[in-house]
Amino acid sequence: MQNNFVEELRWRGMLHDMTPGTEEQLQKELTVGYVGFDPTADSLHIGNLVPVMLLTHFQRCGHKPLVLVGGATGRVGDPSGKTKERQLLDEQTIEKNLKAQQIQLSRFLNFSEGSNKAEIVNNYDWFKELNFLDFIRDVGKHISINYMMAKDSVKNRLETGMSFTEFSYQLIQGYDFFHLLKHKNCKLQMGGSDQWGNITTGTELIRRMGGGNSFALTAPLIKKADGSKFGKSEGGNIWLDPKKTSPYQFYQFWINVSDEDVINFMPIFSLKTRSEIESLIAHHKEAPHLRTLQKALAEEMTIRVHGEHDLEQAIKASNILFGKSGEEELRELNEATLLEVFESVPSYNVNYAALSDGIVELLATHTNILPSKSEARKMLKANAISINKNKVTDGIELTSDNLIHNAYLIVQKGKKNYFLVNVKK
Repeated sequence: MQNNFVEELRWRGMLHDMTPGTEEQLQKELTVGYVGFDPTADSLHIGNLVPVMLLTHFQRCGHKPLVLVGGATGRVGDPSGKTKERQLLDEQTIEKNLKAQQIQLSRFLNFSEGSNKAEIVNNYDWFKELNFLDFIRDVGKHISINYMMAKDSVKNRLETGMSFTEFSYQLIQGYDFFHLLKHKNCKLQMGGSDQWGNITTGTELIRRMGGGNSFALTAPLIKKADGSKFGKSEGGNIWLDPKKTSPYQFYQFWINVSDEDVINFMPIFSLKTRSEIESLIAHHKEAPHLRTLQKALAEEMTIRVHGEHDLEQAIKASNILFGKSGEEELRELNEATLLEVFESVPSYNVNYAALSDGIVELLATHTNILPSKSEARKMLKANAISINKNKVTDGIELTSDNLIHNAYLIVQKGKKNYFLVNVKK
């Protein structure tokens, strides 16, 4: 083994619980382990990244990761952490979601080469042929109702109620583990700490069905310093799909992580070594205003999820508002990113003919950027107005050459007040 996986998780703050003998098993031999993913959306979000990173570190320590996509369990619904039963998805939607998630997982795991290359398995492949009567006779008889009722995922729902469908979920997940041990020699199941009950149902089922040794390991659920749930923003989930969360928004999420949180998040989500991370944290504590740690994490995560080009666009976009970028950088942004950067600033629509009326009319008549023509002239004279990051005077002639993407002017009043002018031709 290249590294001690359990020790790697310990220093990264990613170890919550594990069954006895787990560390010894992983030190003894290359071990196959899996994590299950729920196909309820056509993209993973950053709330899924802790189990993804479990598999990533697992593979980097020399072991073989299996990604179980829940084509069968997705048709049932996991009650863990849920206050009510959710709507079930149809087969076509689940298949679409599975394919999209597989592409995203390939950015974290090596599926192509080596004895420990990752594999994707779909539990629908073995459940679709399994007869219900055979399942409850051959599998269900090994786990008692009392055992299943004692699980938190069930106890927490007794007052509001849960269907037999959801109640059976832990047994179905337990059979996944048994099947993978039998057919893939998979001895370890991992997940978040909220999955402990489901995972240990699997180890218990394996024990009772005479399947051999099996092990369980969980990571803590990540929360922010203020106690709120990690992975959410004011706009909802931060997705890995650029159509749902743009690379710029994705980058901004990590840049805006608090100083306290980024110290905890860095070891969890970065692939940097312990010494590299400790050095970055030390520099961060000396000068937190430089946001060294946030920048390092934002760059690493954006490259891994979206690539170098999208990172460059995100950094340029961030520098437009917060740095000293000029017109050249502004024009290098694609239109979608440009509109995202200036999404929250006041915007105005004007006709193209308005440009020929001059800058004073544009600022005070065609828009409300300034309250009057006299105020516009005063600000222009004071060198306080910029168009597309360039200081302008009263004599400037505005033409189509000034338009970015043939449609926009970025007006700046002073240093911090931005306005987007959409010029309609």
